[in-house]
Amino acid sequence: MDYRKEKITDNLAYMLAQAHRSVHLKLEKQLRLEGVQVEHWRILEVLSDEKGRSMGDLAEIVLMNHPALTKMLDKMVANGLAHRSLDPQDQRKVLVFITNSGLELYQRLNTHAVKFHNQFVSNIGQEKLSHLKQLLTEVIDETSLSSSNAP
Repeated sequence: MDYRKEKITDNLAYMLAQAHRSVHLKLEKQLRLEGVQVEHWRILEVLSDEKGRSMGDLAEIVLMNHPALTKMLDKMVANGLAHRSLDPQDQRKVLVFITNSGLELYQRLNTHAVKFHNQFVSNIGQEKLSHLKQLLTEVIDETSLSSSNAP
């Protein structure tokens, strides 16, 4: 058997992590102009529909664990960007909403995010970006199926 140990830089998990890090750092550099992290933008993006989200739903959508999200939201609430309210349908649940200040910040952040996206499209091309998104969706779907079928 011809066995060759795969270099870590050829490993899919490593390459995805490296791509995430590179994209994240570039976008964060843009968002730092407004004094916030990428996670702030993701939270405000989700809340910008003004429908309110439970902490669990928000954590899942913005890809954050509950303790980190809670800590970040505490700061956002203290800064007047979001507020918490009891769910009118279930008083045991708390919903998070964006404030007017949060919407204003989101609009500024989104300008940076759109600029970043357009620059990325300009560099890589729309066709390659569409293909990359398709492949990433397949990876996400495959790993989601694999983990749900695990014993």
